[in-house]
Amino acid sequence: MVTTGFLEITTASGRRLTYGDLTGVRVAVRFADSLAQWSFLLDTDMKLGELYMEGRFIVEQGTIYDFIALILREAQNKTHPLPARIIDGLRARFRKLTLPNMRSRSKLNVAHHYDLDGRLYALFLDADRQYSCAYFDDAGQSLDDAQLAKKRHLAAKLLLAPEHRVLDIGCGWGGLAHHIGARVHSGAVLGITLSEEQLAYAQASPAGMNGNVSFQLQDYRDLGGQFDRIVSVGMFEHVGVASYGAFFNTCNRLLADDGVMVLHTIGCSSTPGFTTPWLDKYIFPGGYVPSLSEIIPQIEKAGLIVTDVEVLRLHYAWTLKNWRDRFMANRETARQLYDERFCRMWEFYLSAAEAAFRYEDLVVFQIQLAKRNDAVPVGRNYIGADERSVQ
Repeated sequence: MVTTGFLEITTASGRRLTYGDLTGVRVAVRFADSLAQWSFLLDTDMKLGELYMEGRFIVEQGTIYDFIALILREAQNKTHPLPARIIDGLRARFRKLTLPNMRSRSKLNVAHHYDLDGRLYALFLDADRQYSCAYFDDAGQSLDDAQLAKKRHLAAKLLLAPEHRVLDIGCGWGGLAHHIGARVHSGAVLGITLSEEQLAYAQASPAGMNGNVSFQLQDYRDLGGQFDRIVSVGMFEHVGVASYGAFFNTCNRLLADDGVMVLHTIGCSSTPGFTTPWLDKYIFPGGYVPSLSEIIPQIEKAGLIVTDVEVLRLHYAWTLKNWRDRFMANRETARQLYDERFCRMWEFYLSAAEAAFRYEDLVVFQIQLAKRNDAVPVGRNYIGADERSVQ
């Protein structure tokens, strides 16, 4: 697979294998034992991360990101080995047979990731704790500026008015809700989350310019009332394929007749696939990255109209690079919060995600929805005009 670059692999028996044309950064890795080699060969998607966490796949030169990026870059537009194709095909075929994310399971899945020690997230996120794809002008823009640009971009697409009542589904630590709250100063913003840690942090923050921002520990399916605007950022990945219909039907019920919704979610730019098993087990249990072909039919069935779709491509790779650099700079502090195995797990997560957004089919979809064709302008100039007005 590797024809360019410089990859050196040392087997458990000490045999040294070299691949590529010996250009670029030298990446040298070693297997600690023969069982690690067989595990890697039989199911790389699951075992590479586990072996790295256990110290049985050792990076001797370069980083684990360098290794993953080299492999994924070289694998672009190439046919994967037959065993990998068989395993991938089976996982994709049976992805809908996984357990649906019912209320109790959804809360457990959220707690697994988002109820970690809040000090961990402070080590690598921006000052506002935006844990989703930023919106960059270029790769060199600062993370804080790009995250602010993301909030402004979403607010512009929502076409906010001062009196609007806004719902933020999956509000995280509350930064976007506070940003919107300053725009709807005579209205109100409700942020809902299933994370007790995030709720406590959001409620402890200043409650917006006019105290019009509130937060609840709430499953979206149990919410009542109506809202002029709905926004959801980085939450849809946790809904699960079996619950897409329930999600959009609920949004239809909650959205006013002349309302606007914006959904910001990680997506797949190719045909439907499956959740990498290592990611499902260790990082985001119950998570799934959908393709547009899985999202749009459910929107249509719920009676909503797609008014705009924007695809963010390298933005998340640049976001993740910032997170990875910050985490590695604070790695010792993270080790004191948890342990060495956790740090290896988190480094692998950030590295694999960044490489996937650079070299595979992962993107971010921003989908604007409404109930009426005239709910938003027919052109897109209003987005840039709104962003410039709040500079």
